[in-house]
Amino acid sequence: MNKYVIAGISAFSIWGFFPIPLKALSNYPSGQILFYRLFFALVFLFLLTFLFRKGALIATIRQLQEDAKKRKWIGLNIAGGVLLASNWLFFIYSMNQISVQVATFAYWICPILTTLLGRLLLKEELNLFKKIAIGLCILSCIILGGASLNNLAFSLITALTYAFYLISQRLLRQFDKLSLMAFQFLVAFVLLLPFYSILTQNSLEINSHFLSIIGVIAVFFTVLPLFLNTYALKELSSGTVGIFMYINPIISFLLAFFFFKEPATFWEIVAYFCIGVSVIIYNLPKKWLIRA
Repeated sequence: MNKYVIAGISAFSIWGFFPIPLKALSNYPSGQILFYRLFFALVFLFLLTFLFRKGALIATIRQLQEDAKKRKWIGLNIAGGVLLASNWLFFIYSMNQISVQVATFAYWICPILTTLLGRLLLKEELNLFKKIAIGLCILSCIILGGASLNNLAFSLITALTYAFYLISQRLLRQFDKLSLMAFQFLVAFVLLLPFYSILTQNSLEINSHFLSIIGVIAVFFTVLPLFLNTYALKELSSGTVGIFMYINPIISFLLAFFFFKEPATFWEIVAYFCIGVSVIIYNLPKKWLIRA
């Protein structure tokens, strides 16, 4: 197992354990957690960039300045910052105010939703396996909606904000990912500043407990896995990293049932089973179609 594979697996494994520190802040408003997570992550990422990756940042700025489509790229980065902050807010709310299952389900269906959006927006081709997977994904959403429409709504919103974010980043694939991430964090933070009082309504006291956990979330559950994921993408294909992506919801689901002791209804289990089957079909190799 080479270092790039280890980096990819490590990134998504870390994200899989994210519910543990996040649940420790469940008494705090989601907006308050979002604001301080973003602030701490922004500071740490800029320190990392200026200390160790200044060359990549300068090269990215020059690349943007010289590109004829720089307005389009800047617009996509601003949209990326908005979508990322929105995704984090819905994810934090779903995790702490509804259930780990609801937040995790979003990341089960996200790659399949991204494929569907890629087809609709970027005209990407779909093979038979991906079409079947999308159909099963829709079926699982219908079943989950029957069990709880509110839970489905939050899962879909969380999944869609991240799916649209991934689509926007596909159009920026020629730029350094961590440099763009630093810019997107800055955009999100600046846009959130005017809404600080709204985000922190009914907020609790900012004490050492809150700050220490936010620091852990910002460094070890935000910037570190992003760095590892970017490092893995240097040598691994996006398809390989896409398979690693499922490590995250698998770990989180296990935590939901065995660590947090969350119950699940019969129909929720059926929905989870359908999405599990769809994920397997979605990742079947294309060569199997040729043999068939």
